[in-house]
Amino acid sequence: MVLRITVASMLVCVSAWSGVLAQLPAVPVPVENPITEAKRVLGKVLFWDEQLSSNNTMACGTCHRPAAGGADPRVGRHTGTDKGTIDDVWGSPGVVLMNEAGEPLEHPIFGRDPQVTTRIAPSNFGALWANEVFWDGRASSEFVDPLTGDVAIASGGALENQALAPLTNPTEMTRPNRAWDELTEKLKGVRPLALARNLPADVSNAIESNPDYPSLFQAAFYDPEITPVRIAFAIATYERTLVADQTPWDLYMAGDETALTEQAAFGWRAFQRLHCVNCHEPPLFTSNDFLNIGLRLMKFDLGRQIVTGDQEDGGEMKVPSLRNVALRPRYMHTGEFSRLSEAILFYDSGIALPGIDDIPDLGTYFFDISGYDTYDLDAFLRYGLVDSRVANETFPFDRPTLQSELEP
Repeated sequence: MVLRITVASMLVCVSAWSGVLAQLPAVPVPVENPITEAKRVLGKVLFWDEQLSSNNTMACGTCHRPAAGGADPRVGRHTGTDKGTIDDVWGSPGVVLMNEAGEPLEHPIFGRDPQVTTRIAPSNFGALWANEVFWDGRASSEFVDPLTGDVAIASGGALENQALAPLTNPTEMTRPNRAWDELTEKLKGVRPLALARNLPADVSNAIESNPDYPSLFQAAFYDPEITPVRIAFAIATYERTLVADQTPWDLYMAGDETALTEQAAFGWRAFQRLHCVNCHEPPLFTSNDFLNIGLRLMKFDLGRQIVTGDQEDGGEMKVPSLRNVALRPRYMHTGEFSRLSEAILFYDSGIALPGIDDIPDLGTYFFDISGYDTYDLDAFLRYGLVDSRVANETFPFDRPTLQSELEP
């Protein structure tokens, strides 16, 4: 479904960070969590701090790096119990298996190596306008304080829900059953980004002025207390400022006919003619809907059905935004394609698996992609939809170097 934001939904919109071009709508911001500069910088620090994980090996940004299109440049293989079969997934490496004391254990599949997620990490940039986040949409709009059960955000808090989920996930960032007070107490006693190097200027200046987390939270919330809600508010605030709206396509649509190469312009026309826009709706290049595209039999991953309990949602996954898609190392929620051309040609395969959904507003549809279309679509996605600030990791997409990147 297309994201619908109204005054009645009690959201306000931020325009200061929407860039110089007008193609993308303003990012919706819940009234309970307005954007401030101190909160944005705190969120940036938290997002890139590996100390938020139980064993200091994983940050939020480990799996969501700008130069990889907001996705994970690393690749891990989750084989299940039968390596080399059709249910294998190329996911994201997380933490090693630990017991509740944080001591490493032998994993039946991964041994002493990091565990791998059962879906590839989606781009965090595509989540800014969505009412439900993650491949299956389990991060919903209402955000509830995990300590009190009180509603912290009535509507529009999917990013806040998404921010906290990995911090309690024993595959992604933590030991099993880690309590929130363990994390908040840990943050009180560590130097922010102590493990990272090459800190961006805004982050370095903030830490120089406020050299510990309580003082950073004081600057952002006028109170030094560290809570899960405030961690989520800060990270979500940072993410809402990462608007990748300066692509050649944005310039082209604003009137610069030279912004797209000839082949990319052919690809843009093919993108419309082949009805790619019915699911990947411009300017977001996603409908934020959930669809079963027939990639695999739904028994391997029920997707959206796990969240809704509705059999009609079996195998459905979030339609990802195609902005900066060419920077990502792998494609589909399974990560099974490593080249854009493979992902494009999948739609011309004609495979009709049980449960596959119709194309919105078209019904049953078979793509007729010619050889030229493949090359043109590839050119459009590869060059037309990439924001150079994202690719080059320049502000606001700049970041520190993680400790895990420094280790041999």
